[in-house]
Amino acid sequence: MAVRTFTQPGSLDESLATVDLKMAAAQTNGVPRSAEAAKEKEHSYSHEEKSPLASHTNPKSKPGITFAAQDRLPKLPIPVLESSVNKYIRALKPLQSPKESHDTAAAVSEFLKADGPDLQEKLKKYANGKANYIEQFWYDSYLNFDNPVVLNLNPFFLLEDDPTPARNNQVNRAASLVVSALSFVRAVRKEELPPDTVRGQPLCMYQFSRLFGTARIPTENGCQIGQDPTAKHIVVLCHGQFYWFDVLDDNSDLIMTEKDVALNLQVIIEDAAEVPILEAAKGALGVLSTENRKVWSGLRDVLHREEGSNNSDCLNIVDSALFILCLDYTEPQTGADLCMNMLCGSSKVERGVQVGTCTNRWYDKLQIIVCKNGSAGINFEHTGVDGHTVLRFASDVYTDTILRFARTINGQAPSLWASTSPDPAKRDPDSFGDVQTTPHKLEWDMLPELSTALRFAETRLADLIQQNEFETLEFQEYGKNFITSMGFSPDAFVQMAFQAAYYGLYGRIENVYEPAMTKAFFHGRTEAIRPVTEESVEFVRTFWAENPAAQKVETLRKATQRHTEITRDCAKAQGPDRHLYALYCIWQRAIDEEGAEMASSDGMDSTRPNSPNGSERVNSVIGSPARNSVISDNGSISSSPPTHPVQHSMPALFADSGWDKLNTTILSTSNCGNPSLRQFGFGPTSGDGFGIGYIIKDGSISICASSKHRQTKRFIDALESYFLEIRKLLRQIKRRGASQDKTASRAREAEDKHRPKSGRMKSRGRIILADGKAQTPTTESAAESDDEGLGGCTKPPSLESDPAFTALPMPALPPTPPHSPSFKASILNSPRRRLELTPPRNARRVVKRPHPHVFS
Repeated sequence: MAVRTFTQPGSLDESLATVDLKMAAAQTNGVPRSAEAAKEKEHSYSHEEKSPLASHTNPKSKPGITFAAQDRLPKLPIPVLESSVNKYIRALKPLQSPKESHDTAAAVSEFLKADGPDLQEKLKKYANGKANYIEQFWYDSYLNFDNPVVLNLNPFFLLEDDPTPARNNQVNRAASLVVSALSFVRAVRKEELPPDTVRGQPLCMYQFSRLFGTARIPTENGCQIGQDPTAKHIVVLCHGQFYWFDVLDDNSDLIMTEKDVALNLQVIIEDAAEVPILEAAKGALGVLSTENRKVWSGLRDVLHREEGSNNSDCLNIVDSALFILCLDYTEPQTGADLCMNMLCGSSKVERGVQVGTCTNRWYDKLQIIVCKNGSAGINFEHTGVDGHTVLRFASDVYTDTILRFARTINGQAPSLWASTSPDPAKRDPDSFGDVQTTPHKLEWDMLPELSTALRFAETRLADLIQQNEFETLEFQEYGKNFITSMGFSPDAFVQMAFQAAYYGLYGRIENVYEPAMTKAFFHGRTEAIRPVTEESVEFVRTFWAENPAAQKVETLRKATQRHTEITRDCAKAQGPDRHLYALYCIWQRAIDEEGAEMASSDGMDSTRPNSPNGSERVNSVIGSPARNSVISDNGSISSSPPTHPVQHSMPALFADSGWDKLNTTILSTSNCGNPSLRQFGFGPTSGDGFGIGYIIKDGSISICASSKHRQTKRFIDALESYFLEIRKLLRQIKRRGASQDKTASRAREAEDKHRPKSGRMKSRGRIILADGKAQTPTTESAAESDDEGLGGCTKPPSLESDPAFTALPMPALPPTPPHSPSFKASILNSPRRRLELTPPRNARRVVKRPHPHVFS
C-alpha cells in the first residue's frame, strides 16, 4: 500500500495576498468593480446554465458559476467620517444620560478637529489594493481571542427532524447528512453551486471556499486558520474516540453510497461501545479544543513534539478532515437540552469522570452532530464564515436529503446539484485511486502531561457549561404572515419585542446588537445594527405605561420604521461601527510601529509576546479590542503595549466612555434561519447579558436564549406574554378589512366575494372564522410584506423594492469580534508541517471491514 501523507492544514495568509493581486489585475484589465458589473456577469449565465433543479439531466449546465462574479463585486466602501460619527452619536444617545451625551458630543467634535481626519486618510491609504478595508482587522479580532471558543465564539444550528421516519435514527440520519454534505462539497469544488443572489444581485461566495478542510490552529502568538484544499476524508467522534475514513476521490467525486456510509458508522458505534465509557472518557482528547487558546497551543506542541510520530499524525488527520461528525449516545428531550447539546454538549459526571457529550467534540472545525434519536445540528468555527454561509450549507443539505428520498419513489424527481458523482457501486475499483474507505481508529499515545491536561480541561469546561443556561420559545400563535399583514417588518417587530420584554423585567434600556450582512460587497462580512433608538425607547415606555392601544401601536410603528431605515443603511455598509473600529485599529497600528522602532533601537526584541495582563476579562465577543491593545506590523492585534511603552494620547472618541458603552452588549441578537432549522443560537456575549438567536417563520417564531443564569426562563416567558399582548392590541385597532390570516386560501377569498344569498340551501349553518368575525383576506402589498431580510438570514430573502438597495441586510450571526487577548499574534504565517503516515501504526489500526466491497 502506498504511503499516505497527511499534513497540517496550510496557512491561508497566501490566499489573502492572492486576493490582493487579483484585485489589482481586475482593475488593470479594465473590468470595473461595481454592483452593476457583478449583476451583469451573473446574468451572462442563462437560466438553464445556472438553475440547479433537474440540471443533472441538463446538458447546458455550466461549471464555474459559483465564483463567476467575484472579480466584479464592488469593494466595501469606506463611509464618510462625518456621517459615521453622527450616526455613532445618534446610536449612543438613548443609552446615555444628558451629561454623558454631552461629553460624547464634545469628544466627537475634538476627534473631528484632531485625530479623525488623519486616521481617515491613513485608513484609505491602508485599504488601497486591499480586498477589504476591515478584513484583516476582523480576522485578527477573532483569531487573537484567548478564551475558549466553546460558548464564546462558536454558534450552532439545530436542524428540523428528517421528514422521512426511517431516517430518524442515528446511523441513517448521520449517513444521509454526510452524503448530502459531501455533495455540497463537490458542488463548491467544481464551482457548480449557484451563487447566492438578492434580486438578481450576486453575493460574495468567498466564504464557501473556507468552509471545508479548515481548522482553527492555536499558536503561541495567536491562532491561525489552516486549510487542506484537497481533503477527502472525514473524522467521526463517538464516545470521545476518533475514527476516520475517505469519502471522496481526487476528483471530489463520492466514493461511498449512503448505505456504505451507514455501514461504516454502525461499525464505528459498535467498536466505540467496546471501550467502557468511563475508560474512554479518560482519553477523549477533543476536550482539549475547549481550553484557553495559549494552553491548547502548548498542548498541541506536545502532540507535535516529534514530527512523524503517532500523535502528530493523528492531529494532522483531524485538522485536515473535511469536517467532523459527532455521534452522541444521548437523546436530549427538551428544546433547551437539544440546544445546549449542539452548542457545548452536556455535562454529566459519573464516579468523578466526565461522561457527558461535551467531550465528544472538536471545536476548531465544522461539526455535524447527531444524537442517538436522530436529532441533528451543526456547530461551526466562526472566524472565517458567517451564519448566512453555513445556513446555505445546512439548507441545501436538508433539501438534498428530501430530494434523494423523493428519487427513490420517482426516479424523475429533481436533483439539487448541477451534476452528480458516478455511482460508486458501478465504478471500477482502480478508478478510486489511493483511498481508505474502511474506518481507522486513531489511538493517541496518552503521555502523562496530556492525561493531566485533559482532566483539568474537562473540569474547566464543566464549570463553563454550568455557568450558562439555555431556554427556548417555539411560539406557534403567529409569525411572519401575521406581522406583515399588520404592516410591520418581521425582524423589526421581533427586535422591539426583545427591548419591551427586557424593560418590563428590569425597567432599564440596555445596549442591543444585531448583525447585518454585507456580502453584496467583495469579501463582505457584517455591519452592526443598533436597534436601540430614541423611537424604540419611546415605544417601550409607552407600552408599559397606562396608554391607549392606538398610542402604543403608533409608537411601535415608528420604532420599527426607524429600525428598518438603520438596517437598510447598514446593509449598504454605511453603518458607523465597522468604520470606527477600523480607525481604532489604524491608530493602534501606528502606535505599534512606533513602539517597534523604539524597541529595535534599544536592541530589544519587539516581536516577543507580552505577559497576559487582562486576558481573563469577561468573555465578551462584542466590541473593539481592549483599550491597551496594539497591532503588530503584520496587522495582528495584541492586547499588551509594546515592551518599551511610549506615552500616547488616545483619540478623544475612543477615550470617551461612550465607546465602551456601545461595545458592551447586553442583548446580543441575531436573526438567522429558515424552515430547515428548528433553532439556532450562541452563548451570552457578556457576563450580565443574553445571547438570543431567533428564526421568524411564516406561522411561528423560534427563539433560543442563553445567559449566565439571568432568569432566562423568566425572560422567555416575558417575551411570550409580550407577543400575545401586542397581538391583542393590534386586533383592537386593526384597519377595517385588514387580514389577520395571510394563509387564507383564494377559495375562501372567492367565497367571501360571492357569498350566497341567505335564501339558498347552501347558506345553512353558521360560518366559523379565526376570531369569530367575518374577514376578507387582502393581498399583501410590497411595502407591507417588507421584511427585507432585515436582520435575517432567510433564504431566499424577501427584500423591499428599493432601487438604491444593493446589499442584503441579513445578519450573518452573532458577535462582533471579541476583545483582543494580551499577546501579539502572528496569524496565517506558520510553517507547514509535512508529515508522512507510515503504514498502520497505532493511528492506522483497522477496526473491521464493514462490508465486502470493491473499495481497496
